[in-house]
Amino acid sequence: MRIVVVGTGYVGLVAGTGFAEFGNRVVCVDTDVSKIRMLEGGQIPIYEPGLEELVKRNVAEERLLFSTDLATAVVGADVVFIAVGTPPREDGSADMKYVMAVAAQLAKVLTRDTVVVLKSTVPVGTNDRVQALLDAEATVKCTVVSNPEFLKEGDAINDFLKPDRVLIGARDDFGRSVMRKLYAPLQLNVDKLLFVDPRSAELAKYVANSMLATRISFMNDIARLCEAVGADVTSVRKGVGSDTRIGTKFLFPGPGYGGSCFPKDVNALLFLAQEHGVDLSLVRATEEINARQKSVLFDKLVKHLGSLAEKRVAVWGLAFKPRTDDVREAPALVLIERLVAAGAEVRVHDPAARATARSALGATADKVIFVDHPYDATVGADALVLVTEWQEYRSPDLERLSNQMRRKLLLDGRNVWGTVDPEAAGFTYEGIGLLRPKA
Repeated sequence: MRIVVVGTGYVGLVAGTGFAEFGNRVVCVDTDVSKIRMLEGGQIPIYEPGLEELVKRNVAEERLLFSTDLATAVVGADVVFIAVGTPPREDGSADMKYVMAVAAQLAKVLTRDTVVVLKSTVPVGTNDRVQALLDAEATVKCTVVSNPEFLKEGDAINDFLKPDRVLIGARDDFGRSVMRKLYAPLQLNVDKLLFVDPRSAELAKYVANSMLATRISFMNDIARLCEAVGADVTSVRKGVGSDTRIGTKFLFPGPGYGGSCFPKDVNALLFLAQEHGVDLSLVRATEEINARQKSVLFDKLVKHLGSLAEKRVAVWGLAFKPRTDDVREAPALVLIERLVAAGAEVRVHDPAARATARSALGATADKVIFVDHPYDATVGADALVLVTEWQEYRSPDLERLSNQMRRKLLLDGRNVWGTVDPEAAGFTYEGIGLLRPKA
């Protein structure tokens, strides 16, 4: 099939590359000339394991192309995906100007009956708005389909090529038949297509992310209770997660969730509910707990060190999760801002997110020392704080840390160091909700 993907951000580039990998001819379109030139030269503007290899292979085999010319790209296209950003406004609502601008452009340039697919995460009713615009302004028949993405950063390629399900909100047989053909490579063993109405598809995306965020916030609250009553959150998590009705995923406490999806989608769902007079008190509590949880590591530092003025704190991990350079809403940035404000000397390391963190921190970055090797951050440190559980941080060299840190304090924001027994090496060790032996 001939496919056009408008937008070469995270969603658009992964989707376009994935469809090309299935053997389709895909043109990815973007207004950012420098980004298109970068992609044409084999450079990937985002960090996503495995993506660069797929892009280069499909470009070399002429299945994947990049362009800034939408009118030329859509000639002969069977399907056009809209995968542009829907950034949050201050009130939590999604800004739809980019989606609607692309729809208006498509109305002018489409020359044959086309399925237009909303891949962007959009509020309920957006499909109807885009359909009405195309009905009014396009000179050809268009049907708008909602096909929200469920990609995890750091594992997006696998999620696209081997999805749990493909959710499709379609209003007519034309849209359903084209989408069946498009996703036929995924249908060889199991039917993974779930057809629903467009509004249900739009809402399901927000509900899925909000439900996962709720599990995280719930366990973060339970971790606080564990510390208060002398229980161990890992044991509690295993006891609860072994119940097949609950399962083990997203039951890990930590310093709060971040990234481009959970915070944005939780707030968008709250805004939608408020618009319609529905009080989603559980979702609201989820966001409130998460905001509070982002202070947990700072508070633990104060508990152990008292005043943080002139204390040297090493931070391992800046991205909101491993295997990505995304620092949007990352707990590490909240911690760093507070440490700098408290007068601490902050040294940080991350395998991939150094540049994005420096940009996101703005003027604060000038007061932070970014190092090239994780152990360079710990020289003379009063504390080492693990915020993001990259693989290379999971088995720290305790002897080396003992020799070069000023104080032997480890704060584990992901509860991954308990099994290496830091206390036996003379460290004061604290995770989140963990029951540790008395000193």
